[in-house]
Amino acid sequence: MEWLSALAAETFTMQFLMALGAIIVIDIVLAGDNAIVIALAARNLPKHLQKKAVVWGTVGAIVVRTLMTLVVVWLLKIPGLLLVGGLALLWIAYRLLTAGEGGHDEHGGTVTFAAALKTIIIADAVMGVDNVLAVAGAAHGNFLLVILGLLISVPIMVWGSRLILALLGKYPQIMYIGAGVLVITSVKMVSGEPLVAPYVAANPWIVWVAYPLALIGVLGGARMVNQARTAKPLSHSPSEAV
Repeated sequence: MEWLSALAAETFTMQFLMALGAIIVIDIVLAGDNAIVIALAARNLPKHLQKKAVVWGTVGAIVVRTLMTLVVVWLLKIPGLLLVGGLALLWIAYRLLTAGEGGHDEHGGTVTFAAALKTIIIADAVMGVDNVLAVAGAAHGNFLLVILGLLISVPIMVWGSRLILALLGKYPQIMYIGAGVLVITSVKMVSGEPLVAPYVAANPWIVWVAYPLALIGVLGGARMVNQARTAKPLSHSPSEAV
């Protein structure tokens, strides 16, 4: 038992605990993005598939994040990665907002579930770069801290996505707030891209213009599409009545 106490004393130092605290905060903020994606992608599924989407979406997110952690040094060498990922996240946010209601389409519920899971994993892969870099930076090369960061993110994503799903059931308009968070994340990714960062640093006003433009473009565009879709059946109601 003495060796166990000595190991604990060497491992759980004040520096270790402070780094762990930083990782917990990072997980709450960044894993919250993953929870939003899972909830938005699962919101139109039938009730019996929503919990399944939460579980498998979380599993997919952890697998993606684990793989990225193993190759994070290699990922950093890919030029334009954050730029492409950020732009992809804008499109994902728009697609999540404009997804059809009801959880059924011409392909049936099973394909809808597969499509939702595919969206979750792609979005997690896009956002995973930021998540991994933040946790790896806070861990300072401590592999135990990286593992703890992954484990801590699991309940945050599961409980967070279930909470957001429950809120979406009562207040559907919350989906625009969730998508807004994803849009803000995408702008941060693009502005943090090494190819773009020097230009942004020299012209900081660009970021402040990019935020409202991206929010208006994605949220406003999705809002107009959803309103048009809602109004469309009403325009045909007289002919249907005949």
